[in-house]
Amino acid sequence: VHPQTLQRHLGTALSVAMERLNELKVSVGDLADSNDDDDKLNQMLIKTAQTALNSKLIANHQDLFAPMVVQAVRALYEHGGVKGGDDEGTKENKSTALDDMRSWVAIKQIPGGDVRQSFLVLRGVDFSKKFSYAGFETMTKKFTNPKILLLNVELELKAEKENAEVRISDPSEYQSIVNAEWQVIFDKLDACVQSGANIVLSKLPVGDLATQYFADRGLFCAGRVQESDLKRVAKATGGVVQTSTSQGFKDPSVLGTCGLFEERQVGDERFNVFTDCPARLTSTMILRGGTEQFIAESERSVHDALMVVKRCLQSQAIVAGGGAVEMQLAQALQKRALAMPGKGQVVLEAFAKALEVIPRQLCDNAGFDSTDILAALRLQHTQSAAANEKETCWFGVDLQEGSICDTYKAGIWEPSENKKHAITAAVEAAMVILSIDETVVAPPSQDPGAAQSGQMDPRSGKPMSNMMGNAMAQANAGGARSGQLAPGVNYMKGRG
Repeated sequence: VHPQTLQRHLGTALSVAMERLNELKVSVGDLADSNDDDDKLNQMLIKTAQTALNSKLIANHQDLFAPMVVQAVRALYEHGGVKGGDDEGTKENKSTALDDMRSWVAIKQIPGGDVRQSFLVLRGVDFSKKFSYAGFETMTKKFTNPKILLLNVELELKAEKENAEVRISDPSEYQSIVNAEWQVIFDKLDACVQSGANIVLSKLPVGDLATQYFADRGLFCAGRVQESDLKRVAKATGGVVQTSTSQGFKDPSVLGTCGLFEERQVGDERFNVFTDCPARLTSTMILRGGTEQFIAESERSVHDALMVVKRCLQSQAIVAGGGAVEMQLAQALQKRALAMPGKGQVVLEAFAKALEVIPRQLCDNAGFDSTDILAALRLQHTQSAAANEKETCWFGVDLQEGSICDTYKAGIWEPSENKKHAITAAVEAAMVILSIDETVVAPPSQDPGAAQSGQMDPRSGKPMSNMMGNAMAQANAGGARSGQLAPGVNYMKGRG
C-alpha cells in the first residue's frame, strides 16, 4: 500500500471519528440532574476533576481536591479579563485568562501534617516568609483593608567593599561619610512610611535596621519575596512594583489593597496571606502531606486536574471515559469500513482496532484480563446498537469490579476537547511518519574528539567526515539498498 493511499484513508478515518465524536458529546444543557445551568456546569466540572484524580495517589481525597480545583478555575473563568473583577468578562477574555492560569493560580507545598489539611485561598495570594531579621516578632501581623507597597529596592546597609579606600584630610570628615551612608537608608525608609502603606514587600533584602524601623511605626515588611509571588500580589491587589524611592510615592494608585492581611503559621513555615483582593482571579492552593515526594506527586495530580477542568470549561461538553467513547468510535469506523471499497476498508478497520487499545490498556494497568473484558464491551455495544441505534451505549471498563459498567452514569467524564485533540494529534503524527521516504543514520563516533580533530577512518584511510558522502554515493550508484553501506552507517528503509 502506497503511503499516499494510507494518508488519504487515514484522513477519511479521522473525519468519520470526529463526526461521531461531535454526535456523542454531551453539553451542559443536556445534563438532566438539575434544572439550573450553573449547577449542571458545576456538576460537570467536579466529575471531570474526580475522573482526572482517579488514578492518582490522592484518589481517596477527591472530595477535598476536586471542589478546590473547580473553585479556582471557575473564579478565573467567570471574572477573566475584567479589571477589578466586578463584572463578568467576555468569552474571549475568559479564554485568555484560562490560558494564563499559571500566573493566577499558585500551588504551594508544605511538608508535614495530614493531606486533609490542604486548603484553598480563593480571591487571594499567600506565600511563605523565607527569612526574618531581629525585630520581626514585634510587627503587627494583621491588617484590615491595608495599603500595600511593592518594591524592587534593597532596604539594608551595604557592607564596605574590600580594599575600599577613602582619603580624608581631617578625622572629623570620616564621621560625615558614615552619616551619609546612614542618611541614604533612612531616606528610603522615610519615603516608604510617608507613602501611607501598612505593608511593605520587596524582592530584594530588607535588613534588620529597616525591620525594626517599620516595626516601631506599626508597619509590616517582608524581604526576598520571590518574583512570581510579587507579581501575583501586584495582580491581585492592584499595586505597581516600584524600582526607586528617590522621588517618593506621591501617586496613591501605586499602592495595592486587599480586604484582610494576616500572617499564619502553616506547619513549620509562616505564610503571608492576602484575602478578599480586588482582582477575583487569583487563588492559591496549599498542599500538605507527610513527605516531600508525596506532596510533589500531589502537585502534579492537582495540576492535571486543573488542566482538565480548564478544557472542560472551554468546550462545556463531555464524553464518558473508561474506554466507552473509544468503543463507540471504533464501532462507527467499522460500520463505515463496510461501505468503503478497496484498501480504504482495511485502513478504517485498522484505525478502529487501534482505538480499542485504550480500554485494553486500562484493563492491563489494573491487572484484569483484557481479552474477556474487551469481548464483553464489544458484545454490549453491538447489542445496544442493534436494539436502538439512536441511544448511545456508554459502557466502559469498570476498574473497581473488573467488569464493564455504564461509565456515564458512574460519573466517569472527560472533556470532549481532550479526546478530539488526542486523536487528531495521533493521526497527524502518523501522517508525518508516512511522508518520510528514506533515512540514513550515522551513529556518533566512539571517540568524542574525532569530529574536531579530523580523525582518519582506519579502514578506508579517508577522513571520517566523508563517510556520509560515500554512503550516499554508493546508494545513488545502485549499491546495496539494505544493511551496512559504510563503516558506522546503516541504511534504514522507509516507504517506496
